[in-house]
Amino acid sequence: MAGPYRIVGIAGSLRAKSFNRALLEHARKSAPATLAIEIHDLAGVPLFDQDVEAKGYPDAVAKLQAAVGAADGVLIATPEYNSGIPGVLKNALDWMSRPPGKSTSAGKPVAVMGTSPGMGGTLRVQVVMRPVLAGMGMAQMVGADVAVPSATTAFDAEGNLVDERARAAVAKSLDAFAAWIGRLKSV
Repeated sequence: MAGPYRIVGIAGSLRAKSFNRALLEHARKSAPATLAIEIHDLAGVPLFDQDVEAKGYPDAVAKLQAAVGAADGVLIATPEYNSGIPGVLKNALDWMSRPPGKSTSAGKPVAVMGTSPGMGGTLRVQVVMRPVLAGMGMAQMVGADVAVPSATTAFDAEGNLVDERARAAVAKSLDAFAAWIGRLKSV
């Protein structure tokens, strides 16, 4: 490997104090030397509309697609809304899948993690996302999922991940993601 793999980090929440944004920030700060994570903000990405697409990709969409295209992988940290994918994230995934057959996300390695105040972390949304990511042609890493429960105690008031089990799970997942990308690149 010539250098660290470039990873686009996407938080599935727009909230400034989002626990998932904090989880993604922890991943960025604690990433192994094999990964360089840059967080991409979804603010400004409009609702998917083929009429808008026909006129040309809005600037926020073009930037998202370019960031994904230039990256070696995508790391998503998402909350779980009503046992499913938050609208802002699903919308971004819809834009990322465009144009059909030629999207910058096709074939891209992707890993998903998440946290929520509940006891299940984000296990349900991670399962729900699998067919969506597969439908986009992304190569999802499985088996090293991170679902941090009890977010209100797993993070301190400044947004730092303080739960040691969660920190260890993130570290293990990031190592596995780097190895997953390496395996896919060697094929």
